[in-house]
Amino acid sequence: MSDFNLNDHTHRLLIQEPFFAALSRRIDKMADTGIPTAGVRVNPDTGYFELRYNPEFFNELSDDERSGVLIHEFYHLVFEHVTGRIPDELAGVMASNNPTQAQAQLFKLWNIAADLSINCLIGRNRLPEACCFPGEGMFEDMPEGQTAEWYFSSLKKKVEEQESQSGPGGEGQPGEGEGQPSGGFDPDNAGQFDSHDDWGGSPGDASNEIAKERLKDAVKKAANEAAQANSWGSVSSSIRKEIMDRITARVDWKKVLRYFVKTSQRADKTSTVRRLNKRFPYIHPGRKVRRTASIAVSIDQSGSVSDQMLVTFFNELNKLSDVAEFTVIPFDTKVAEDKVYTWKKNERRKWERVMYGGTCFNAPTKYVNARKFDGHIILTDMEAPKPVASKCQRMWMTTTYHAARPYFKTNERVIAIDEK
Repeated sequence: MSDFNLNDHTHRLLIQEPFFAALSRRIDKMADTGIPTAGVRVNPDTGYFELRYNPEFFNELSDDERSGVLIHEFYHLVFEHVTGRIPDELAGVMASNNPTQAQAQLFKLWNIAADLSINCLIGRNRLPEACCFPGEGMFEDMPEGQTAEWYFSSLKKKVEEQESQSGPGGEGQPGEGEGQPSGGFDPDNAGQFDSHDDWGGSPGDASNEIAKERLKDAVKKAANEAAQANSWGSVSSSIRKEIMDRITARVDWKKVLRYFVKTSQRADKTSTVRRLNKRFPYIHPGRKVRRTASIAVSIDQSGSVSDQMLVTFFNELNKLSDVAEFTVIPFDTKVAEDKVYTWKKNERRKWERVMYGGTCFNAPTKYVNARKFDGHIILTDMEAPKPVASKCQRMWMTTTYHAARPYFKTNERVIAIDEK
């Protein structure tokens, strides 16, 4: 048995890969002669992701291949192939103790597809001879640079075409000969060098969910380290963007708006003889409670806000009107008080510009503070100094571009929407 210890070599192997080196420090590595090569999984006892490897397998690889295998396994983690990112038709299959033959084949195809999607990111010269690679062997008709889902769909078509050619109950023999004849696709001999046997688990399994959150935190910290050092190694700019998108918390702003309106509601109590008073029935009138929310929506109409941004803002307000009635307050350096109006619930309006000046957030804030509003939403490009405090809860809405480049910092909620 080889005495190769991967932990002794990892730093040297990944010295040119800052992102993967930072991620590697946060992933447990366990020698295991029970698997032929290597593989990642969630340890059911600890709830952590771990890389298991066969020392003899790693001992026979070159340094380039060793680093390539490590990156291959880490990409499986980054792209959530192990637990979360599986096709709908495979939901539950990975957790099954007794899958059907058809289910097992689909799982195999997904494994191959996942490998095809990441191997071309690493490079053929950094991977073991036995690997799935687009444009080679039985995958010679498949281009590089596609997603795992794309390869999965293409592989299923290969299998379907092959089965239709062999006929019902036929004994097609795919993969005969060295050259792999047209349509000769054999999933069992596709050339995978790593183990995916421990992928899966129930989608709601506690250890999986905990591991996913821990992994997300590990990837985020590794990405931040790489970004701060301005060095990502072999990770391309497009993959960097995908990684950053995956670790960026996404907020459903529609839900946030609904929550904002709900938490801004107050109770209007009125007397009514038609409702019994629970404490003094037939003696005092009951109380009727109607919950309403008085919401102010200030729209920045300064010259720095483009017409397209205004169109975007009004599109979102049309959606907000499905939730509540609100008061619209146009402003630039001052509030256009003669242009303030009530946007009724379920009403649809077209966008309009009524001002072209500079920007001052104090103007709408003071206007709202002087009146009985429960919540204040400001639609703006954020290009002005921080305003005075608001007497009611305040929220900001801007485009994704401007949310990343605010003129001031605030602890208040900022909702980013896509400008279209």
